[in-house]
Amino acid sequence: MESKLPTKVIIAGAGIAGPVLAMFLKTKGYDPVVYERVDKIEDVGLSLCLQPNGLKVLSLIPGFLESIIGKQLSHLVQISYYPSSSPSEVPLADLDAPSHLPDLTGGFGMLGVRRPVFNRTIVEAAERQGVKIVWGHQLVALRQGEDEVQVTFANGATDTASFVVGCDGLHSNTRICLFGEEKVNYTGLCQTGGVSPTPESHKGRASMTNIYSDGAHMVSYPISNTETSWAITLREPEARETWRAMDEEKQREFKQSTFSQWPFGAGELVRSADRIIKYGLYDRPELKSWHQGRVVLLGDAAHPTSPHLGQGANQAFEDIYHLVRLLTKHNPSAAPPATALLSTIFTEYESLRIARTSMLVQGARQQGESRVVSGAEACKMRDGAIKKALGNGEGLLQGMLMVYRGPFDGESEI
Repeated sequence: MESKLPTKVIIAGAGIAGPVLAMFLKTKGYDPVVYERVDKIEDVGLSLCLQPNGLKVLSLIPGFLESIIGKQLSHLVQISYYPSSSPSEVPLADLDAPSHLPDLTGGFGMLGVRRPVFNRTIVEAAERQGVKIVWGHQLVALRQGEDEVQVTFANGATDTASFVVGCDGLHSNTRICLFGEEKVNYTGLCQTGGVSPTPESHKGRASMTNIYSDGAHMVSYPISNTETSWAITLREPEARETWRAMDEEKQREFKQSTFSQWPFGAGELVRSADRIIKYGLYDRPELKSWHQGRVVLLGDAAHPTSPHLGQGANQAFEDIYHLVRLLTKHNPSAAPPATALLSTIFTEYESLRIARTSMLVQGARQQGESRVVSGAEACKMRDGAIKKALGNGEGLLQGMLMVYRGPFDGESEI
């Protein structure tokens, strides 16, 4: 008897979400193929904070958590700093809430990782599982048939699969093919950041440190035993989101800027960065649907967000969990699904995910707006609000759990 080939799925994007989705689909009997627009893994971006909801999903891949290079965070420190004031430095909060998360989330805390290193870890894990990743192929067109989708790439190549998942990020071509061109929303904020040797003053405990100033905010956290990632947020004219390093002259200027003199090890981080990146922060208008026919969006392609809650990658992992769970629930044999069945699956996926991700996208934008304010009165109000909100450690933990307790309780359904 002739054996049937597994159902082929094309995934657009080999960033953070695509290879993880491919690993789960592979274990469920599908044949995922990942196409990525760039020619190889690039050393772009800074860091990610993997949070309990994302780590919970990644833990379902046998042995994967143990392969991640990162640093577990234990404390949250908030400081206001105004060089012209006396005193210039005022502590707002110093809490050990992150250290309690594993006890409340089934063993998962907050893990700082360097983004390109983490991306490489994901890609290598997927390839070890037999996932095919094709580099240098940018999706530019989709043609849907009764039981398949043909994908065309910028280099003229084509491929066909039962269905397609767009994991191709903020500038998703899959999204454009489905819903047309749309303007991304510049949030009015830019970040300048880097990765630096961890200062002596930061060693001893792994803290996420936030420094609030007049018109500026800085966040830093360790991503290994020896390195710390940092980013300074400012209100500036739009800067293109490339996630690539500034030229050498601009890096040198920034290393000599007023930020290089900030206390608490912040200035040392700026001065000692191996490279400095500047990028604008964007999100997109909310979509009412994430799919058409046999094509569906996931992660930043569906719900891009500014980084102020650190939930971008973690929400993509939640998307993956629910999409795979629903495929398993409605199509347990992993046979080629009819379009009507895919519509049922994708619609249920949207009903679970759109409201939650929309809330978090809005929350991230509001967080950015509230962090970067100018003028003595506005700064005083911001600092007071932070102190009040974080004064109750138990209240902070409950707020964190509202975000982090997902995408499942108890046993996984995949």
